[in-house]
Amino acid sequence: MTAQSVTILGATGSIGTQTLAVLAEHPEQYRVFALVAGSQWQLLAQQCLQWQPRFAVLADDVAAVALRNHLRDAGSDTEVLSGAAAMAQVAADADVDVVVAAIVGAAGVRPTLAAVEAGKRVLLANKEALVVTGQLFMDAVRRHGATLLPVDSEHSAIFQCLPALNSCSEVRLGGVKRLLLTASGGPFRTFDAQALRAVTPAQAVKHPNWCMGPKISVDSATLMNKGLELIEACWLFDVAPAQIDVLVHPQSVVHSMVEYIDGSVMAQLGSPDMRTPIACALAWPQRIHSGAERLDFMQLAGLHFEAPDVARFPCLALARQAMEAGGAATAVLNAANEEAVAAFLAGQIGFLAIAEVVDDTLQRLGPQTCRDLDAVMAIDQQARAQARHYMAQRFG
Repeated sequence: MTAQSVTILGATGSIGTQTLAVLAEHPEQYRVFALVAGSQWQLLAQQCLQWQPRFAVLADDVAAVALRNHLRDAGSDTEVLSGAAAMAQVAADADVDVVVAAIVGAAGVRPTLAAVEAGKRVLLANKEALVVTGQLFMDAVRRHGATLLPVDSEHSAIFQCLPALNSCSEVRLGGVKRLLLTASGGPFRTFDAQALRAVTPAQAVKHPNWCMGPKISVDSATLMNKGLELIEACWLFDVAPAQIDVLVHPQSVVHSMVEYIDGSVMAQLGSPDMRTPIACALAWPQRIHSGAERLDFMQLAGLHFEAPDVARFPCLALARQAMEAGGAATAVLNAANEEAVAAFLAGQIGFLAIAEVVDDTLQRLGPQTCRDLDAVMAIDQQARAQARHYMAQRFG
């Protein structure tokens, strides 16, 4: 069997490192073609020396120089590139079979779309690609014959609970009544409004169940992550927001569910380990060992579900409203949230201010129609500027 060639966009992040862990379980089935990262050249250097990819790409030019020098001194043949064009190049290269799209935020949109336009098997962990581009992205998937498979645990769960599919471009929801997205509730699920005002970035990045990067951990704490997943699910599975409900499930054992019109509910369960959905997407429709711990039902104290509190965590409601508004409202939502989360992590604004910034930006810009990617990215930049302006005026 010929090994499949893999490019990992976001190799030094949580999904990227866990993807490499899964690949290490199956060295005969997969080889690494390219590793892409932002500026963490030291970790990328370690990965390159272990995996010997043909290319390593960094967004940061200065970091790329450091990596190039380091690999040259170590005797590595890996070619080091830098910049957005190089990211797109290694995602679309004719020798690539699989692209793992795991760059956090809107920065991952263009290289992910390049992989789609090249007709690749795309393992989507970058939810912002769909949140920002929506219909443009799904139209490209179908037009170019790409295979789109979700890596987010919730969307992977839904995909597995639907009738047999080979790609999200083939979704037909016959007999489906609604999709049920589960949310852990994050580290502040039981905090009242007063306690939420005092939470720190250090507290927000300590997720109770999952091992994730700082940005997505904060999104989980505000429930914006679940809002972004709601938007992504609408596009992946071609459903309206009204057909998706969110349930807070603190144990993170049931990853999501599908309810059918006959009353049946299909659920996918497993340990809270991202290696499981990564392995599922890599080998689909086959199954391979992921390295994740098996779920021990004898150790489960119980499974609890509750409704999300959108009064304390308004970001979820803002995301649903943006999807219902249509146009580029979801791109505005995402851009404002990225700016607000970055400011929170830098200690410039409080936790509750994140939703305030997003709400204000949505109200000022509203839904706009975009006919191509350049127009979407222009609105993305406009929303970022507006969010930064609001924070400067409001919080100094």
